[in-house]
Amino acid sequence: MIPIPSAFSPSYAKARVKFLEGAATLGARIESFNHPLPGRDGEQLALDVALVGDAASERLLIISSGCHGVEGFCGSGVQVFALHDADWHGKARAAGVAVLYLHALNPWGFSHLRRVTHENVDLNRNFVDFARPMPVNAAYRRVHPLLLPADWPPDEVNRAAIGALIATDGVAAWRAAISGGQWEFADGLFFGGHAPTWSHQAVRQALARYAGRARRLAWIDLHTGLGPSGVGERIHAGRDDATALARARRWWGARVTSIQDGSSTSAPLTGLMWEAIEDAAPRAETTGIALEYGTEPLAEVLDALRGDHWLALHPQAPAALAVQIKARLLRAFHTDTDGWKGQVVSQARQAMFQAVEGLGDCGA
Repeated sequence: MIPIPSAFSPSYAKARVKFLEGAATLGARIESFNHPLPGRDGEQLALDVALVGDAASERLLIISSGCHGVEGFCGSGVQVFALHDADWHGKARAAGVAVLYLHALNPWGFSHLRRVTHENVDLNRNFVDFARPMPVNAAYRRVHPLLLPADWPPDEVNRAAIGALIATDGVAAWRAAISGGQWEFADGLFFGGHAPTWSHQAVRQALARYAGRARRLAWIDLHTGLGPSGVGERIHAGRDDATALARARRWWGARVTSIQDGSSTSAPLTGLMWEAIEDAAPRAETTGIALEYGTEPLAEVLDALRGDHWLALHPQAPAALAVQIKARLLRAFHTDTDGWKGQVVSQARQAMFQAVEGLGDCGA
């Protein structure tokens, strides 16, 4: 086991090295799906996969990080710590559970300090059926012009217009309109894309290669930016299925929330990544959660995202302003304190042990 702070890294490049070194030390089966573009510092980008345990096991736990790029600082830290945790891997091995680590699902966003992919797509809104008409988010149409003003920071007129809209519709409606996902404005926030992104395709390839043998499968997907600081909300990741939700609550506790029944702080979402597992492991009983850690108040997180999108549309912005915007975005998705990191790792570790116990209980 290593000190918790040392599991975290100040950059994607260093996080990747720590992850690959930890996986190699364990003798994991490692595969890298290389991204076609370079990182911020010219480094190779990749979705790195590490399988620990018996590749033929019918019990599989997936632990994934970096779906939303910049959130990978947290998720990578959890994964690196886990790779050095002998007690944890002893528990999984004794239960006959193989562990599949998916490190940096969106490596471009992780490296470039973006929440989105290089296509400006929210990966967790990109898993829709593109052969069908795209979902319509009429509420986002109303707010889009306000989200990305001509200048940054927003002026008093913009702030007043947003305040008036929130006063009329309510803050919950404002947040849902923005974060629910939209497939109309390619330069907008929470854009679901017009086709599968590179990361989408890489995720499907990794799952098809490593998850197909599973008959009992658990998935913990690590996220940040929603909820009270340091608190990991366990959000059910699966269909609106009472049996699956009940199983998740038996495994991870009665406080597992759901976007379907309104108990989660997350708005209802479309195009979620967990849907890919149904194609990769169609015979598996799947139980999953998104473990969502709070950082800053949600209003601050949304404004940080607005600023980052504005910057992407205005690359000629003054260098000092760009630095401020990026620093604000990083704070919105990663709290760089030992206390916060300790909270993150301890809650993730508990959830991982609970998942192994659930997978090992055939009566669950």
